[in-house]
Amino acid sequence: MYMEIGCFVSCLCGWILVCSTLPTEYWTFSEVGSIVLTTSNYYSNLWRDCISDTTGVSDCKDYPSMLALPVFLHACRALAICAVITGFFGGVLALIGMKCTKIGGSELANSRVTFAGARSGCVRVLPPGFCGMITYSWWANRVISEFVDPNFRAQKFELGAAVFVGWGGSSSSSLEGWCWLTSQEKKA
Repeated sequence: MYMEIGCFVSCLCGWILVCSTLPTEYWTFSEVGSIVLTTSNYYSNLWRDCISDTTGVSDCKDYPSMLALPVFLHACRALAICAVITGFFGGVLALIGMKCTKIGGSELANSRVTFAGARSGCVRVLPPGFCGMITYSWWANRVISEFVDPNFRAQKFELGAAVFVGWGGSSSSSLEGWCWLTSQEKKA
């Protein structure tokens, strides 16, 4: 029972961390200007590009066209949204299927829900963890490969805080899924 509660809390924390990265604007950032008085900060996420100056005024612009975006950005958006949706339903199934919750009336109904939702840890929380991990790793790979490429002449960006938060949330969800799966296999 304590393992289930710990896994559920880990799942919930991972899902919250992954959800918190979607509206965060600091997926990538870059600073232009070496003098403190004339510095501009560029930052972006899955949905828009922003710039702020030293006075603190920021201006954000949504990406102008869905069709003009690179394929990796579409894939990262889709994977991040899949991670949030599957994480939500995985958390609901985990909550319903835990042995300490009595939802569904009889013990037989609860055991069926437990089998459908909680016993299969792979179906519940591993997909959101893997979708999130692919999203953040692909984004980081793209940013790092552009940064270290000597032939890349455009603005070079660095990884922002949202990528690291997303990695933490995805790792938490994946770890919880593996813990739950191995604890259920030992009982079977």
